[in-house]
Amino acid sequence: MPKTLGYMITWTTYGSWLQGDKRGFVKNGRTYPGRKRLADCNRQRLQKRPVKLSQRQRRTVEKAILEKAQQLNQEICAVYVAGRHVHIVAKYIPVGIENIVRVYKSASVVALRKVGLTGRIWTKGFDKRYCFDQRSLQERVRYVNSHNRRYACI
Repeated sequence: MPKTLGYMITWTTYGSWLQGDKRGFVKNGRTYPGRKRLADCNRQRLQKRPVKLSQRQRRTVEKAILEKAQQLNQEICAVYVAGRHVHIVAKYIPVGIENIVRVYKSASVVALRKVGLTGRIWTKGFDKRYCFDQRSLQERVRYVNSHNRRYACI
């Protein structure tokens, strides 16, 4: 098996990208086309309004992720915090990816609480795309940096 150089991880804010969404959706690592009935059903099941982060909240999340990455000694190649989702491309470290995401989500929740955001913020789970060669890592960095050009480790 090839060595993992890094990965892109993505997660969404609560209620912002439901299964069935017309833009398509990811479940268990597979991408599916939109399904209106499924999206409508999931929308009705929401317990609160979907979360959209403000500019200030987005900066707060980014700062929390970068600080936590420094503590973990993980190199962040690209990061983009949008109003409704987060993309991170990071170099591999020998810590389970589920734990990495949990740490980044938790750190950002703690930081967001300090600026007044309450309630549930993130959806459960995340999407992961492994990079086994320099080309795939560069492609993912380019994708994230097409939104935000502040980082580049490659």
